[in-house]
Amino acid sequence: MIVLNKSQAEYVCDYILNGGNRDEFMDKFKLAHSEGFDPDLDLEQIGIANQTTMLKSETEEIGKLLERTMMKKYGPDKLNEHYQNFNTICDATQERQDAMTSLFDEKLDLMVVIGGFNSSNTTHLQEMAIENGIPSYHIDDAKRILSGNIIEHKPLGNEVKISEGWLPEGQIVVGVTSGASTPDKAVEEIINKILEMKLVTVN
Repeated sequence: MIVLNKSQAEYVCDYILNGGNRDEFMDKFKLAHSEGFDPDLDLEQIGIANQTTMLKSETEEIGKLLERTMMKKYGPDKLNEHYQNFNTICDATQERQDAMTSLFDEKLDLMVVIGGFNSSNTTHLQEMAIENGIPSYHIDDAKRILSGNIIEHKPLGNEVKISEGWLPEGQIVVGVTSGASTPDKAVEEIINKILEMKLVTVN
């Protein structure tokens, strides 16, 4: 079966520990389980694998939650008989998430996230910036940076929009990150365009 997030994982864990309404469970996950799945039988021995581009921190939280649940139900000595965790996060994705974490040690004025609007791993990078309170702009091409301090970008969970005055005046620190499949050339073009804009502002 597939869980989308920690909230759904908590629901599953509560069912494992306390039981519940089987019909309600099956309805909640009606589009997220294989044929013949039975929560009263198949949740006794579980393994966890994750989408390759999933947010690492959320994956770890869900993994620990399920591990604690199985330990509580069956005891620490029986844990390995009932629970296994497999890390399937793509190395390139994980490296970018780790690099983002180290960026947060700096005092960033804003973050530019570069990559396809449908890219899951790019979206997670933007999510990390937002969670750390950093204004972020997700763009897929240097052409999204328009003249007059205007940018065409995709806010998290929303449609593409245009924002004015996105680049603050004066000396600023801009964080730049990109999705795993974003070409280096696209990143270079966007950095150069930002630098050009700041030079025009200064002059």
